[in-house]
Amino acid sequence: MDLALISERLQAGKAKEVKALVQQALDEGVPALAILEQGLMAGMNAVGVRFKNGEAYVPEVLVAARAMSKGAEVLKPQLAADGVKATGCVCLGSVKGDLHDVGKNIVKMMLESKGLEVVDLGIDVPPETFVQTVRERHCQIVCCSALLTTTMGVMGDVVKALEAAGLRDQVKVMIGGAPVNEAFCKEIGADFYTADAARCAEVAAAICSGRQP
Repeated sequence: MDLALISERLQAGKAKEVKALVQQALDEGVPALAILEQGLMAGMNAVGVRFKNGEAYVPEVLVAARAMSKGAEVLKPQLAADGVKATGCVCLGSVKGDLHDVGKNIVKMMLESKGLEVVDLGIDVPPETFVQTVRERHCQIVCCSALLTTTMGVMGDVVKALEAAGLRDQVKVMIGGAPVNEAFCKEIGADFYTADAARCAEVAAAICSGRQP
């Protein structure tokens, strides 16, 4: 099978077709990792580039992400059987007091499209939950999202909580959301601010592979 077809259908947001094509490729003996990289990840990366360039919008990203998720469901058992492991682990959440999740969900899908394991903590996440997750799941990265000026200060609390728990030197803290910027990132002692989901995924992938972001 031409794996570019999976990528193409994913970019069009055709979840049922993507799921069926992934199963067909497996049935034809195509390695699961090849399907993941050349089909699903290639498609989502293409959507990410368009989104970053202002050529795709949130609804398009979300339907593409849903299609990727359906395809990944089919692949996961075979990837596990093949011993394919994620290249890194990221915990992600909208900080305490913030109930917005559209941006967070896009970031999650972009991170997964880079082959990263994502522990999605959801919305309204207190600093202690980020700390507990880092400790239990050995995450390399903490990603904090906030859409409100009233909640962005909690990102600083997350950094402090990681320091108090003795975990700060084990993880990189990434922040994003409408009210935050590079200056705020430096002010609270976080490691990286990214303006969009595609860039966030690029930086996270670089960190987890030991490259310079």
